[in-house]
Amino acid sequence: MVREVLDAVRRLEEAERLGAIATVIEGPDAGAKAVIDVDEGVVAGSLPDDLADAVVADARTLMERERSQALAYGERRVFIETIAPPPVLLVFGAGHVAQPLTRMAKELGFRVIVADAREAWATRERFPEADRIVVGWPDAVLGEVPLDRRTYVAILSHDARFEKPLFPALRTSPVRYIGAMGSRRTHRARLERLRGEGWSDEELERIHGPIGIDIGAETPAETAVSILAEVVQVRYGHGTGLSLRGVEGRIHRQRGPEPGTD
Repeated sequence: MVREVLDAVRRLEEAERLGAIATVIEGPDAGAKAVIDVDEGVVAGSLPDDLADAVVADARTLMERERSQALAYGERRVFIETIAPPPVLLVFGAGHVAQPLTRMAKELGFRVIVADAREAWATRERFPEADRIVVGWPDAVLGEVPLDRRTYVAILSHDARFEKPLFPALRTSPVRYIGAMGSRRTHRARLERLRGEGWSDEELERIHGPIGIDIGAETPAETAVSILAEVVQVRYGHGTGLSLRGVEGRIHRQRGPEPGTD
């Protein structure tokens, strides 16, 4: 079974699939282990029949949050370890904020793709850490980059020619984060324009604008910190964005799935 589990994990990693390893660590059946694919369920190993459905459901919840956690199921405890492919940060607009944003995102383990129609701006010299640099307008770029659930999009260009082809594609995509640069006035105008194009309030809520968390940022690097703080908050699905000073209890409180736990 060990070989079967290892092979399944390797296949998930090679295919960059979201998955998890569930191991019974306490109680009856301790040592039972299964590999879970986010879409296919158990793909290797096995879990007790009376436990499998609940563990798979909770594993999918943890996968969405890219978290690992031990959960209790009656007399048993199961450790669910998420296997997540690297997240992708797609940066539209190769301006001054994009440079520190790329560097810092790489430190956080993101694959970073920078796209801009200005050939003089989207260069390897300006973005040595970027995994990929694409020169072109969004409608030419979108077919070459991922727009899936592991993708986070930062729109840093103020040029309306970027937004016009970009937002329709993002509207129907499962990307985890859409952030758009601009003042509050610019963002209000953006929302009104999109609402006029038929966007619902729920769809508009997906757009984080003005982009980032309010930390009083002044410089491009500080703005990049603000943006990444918001991206991390969205990635893990919790956190207030407020100062930790004066907060009681655990500093980094974990929020796991409720189903199946005591």
